[in-house]
Amino acid sequence: MKKHLSLIVLAVVLALPMIGAAQDKATLAVSSIKPTVALANAVPANKKAQLNRIIESLDGQLITAFNTTRKFEVLSRSDLGDLLKEQDLGASGNVDAKTAAQAGKLAGAKYLLVATVDDFQDYVETATFEGTGRSATKRVFRFSIVGKVYESSTGKLLETANFQTGNDEFKQIQQERNYSVKDGELSDEMMVAVSRSMAEKIATHIADVIFPAKVLVKRDDTVTINRGEGGGVKEGDVFNVFALGEEMIDPDTKESLGREEVKVGKVKISQVNPKTSVAGVLEDTGITQGAVLRKAK
Repeated sequence: MKKHLSLIVLAVVLALPMIGAAQDKATLAVSSIKPTVALANAVPANKKAQLNRIIESLDGQLITAFNTTRKFEVLSRSDLGDLLKEQDLGASGNVDAKTAAQAGKLAGAKYLLVATVDDFQDYVETATFEGTGRSATKRVFRFSIVGKVYESSTGKLLETANFQTGNDEFKQIQQERNYSVKDGELSDEMMVAVSRSMAEKIATHIADVIFPAKVLVKRDDTVTINRGEGGGVKEGDVFNVFALGEEMIDPDTKESLGREEVKVGKVKISQVNPKTSVAGVLEDTGITQGAVLRKAK
């Protein structure tokens, strides 16, 4: 009996590395978010505290948003922040390949995200109509971040994108959450709501770049994809579906440009589950397991 028990224990121990390997996620280091030098100098004194509080909230929300995608393990960034500070690159966002690789390796991450705020506006405009004496006010709100993702092993810049929120989305957030605001001043609740919305945009986009949504199963006129709650999908979203072809190499630089993508269909999300989503097939000229999904514009 003891011999059988020992064999069982040994089998479990030997299986543990395999289990761990199957559950490994991509490691991601996220630099502390800072405004560009130009923006920091341009923001009025009475708005600096508001901007800093949004950034502080976004700093934490971004970690949560990346964890929610279930695609990344976000690593401690204390060493990373110190390195970028020493290089004087954190606020400018001008991280070169060598520094990106060094920073990512120091943090023990496969990928490095450097995010900088390059625009922040929050004020009220008043227009007076000639001849009537009547006036109207308009709230103007803008918040913009530039995000750059590097591959730590090579320092290669994988993606650079601008993420924005403005009047339309700001009003929607305000209405959905029923938060009150003073003219030109965000309440603490609104700051959290705006930063959460921005964090979700960034995390979803980066996840789509590194790990695009894929078809897990196709049955008749429905497909199941590997995106669920927190993965940037919602009921009613429409995705184009692409089959992956051969790897494309730039003839001049010999750099890999990724694999060829051939459109083979279109689907619409009908149900979002915790880890997966179900979509109805709208068009199908060859949708199969492993096909890549890109949100239709």
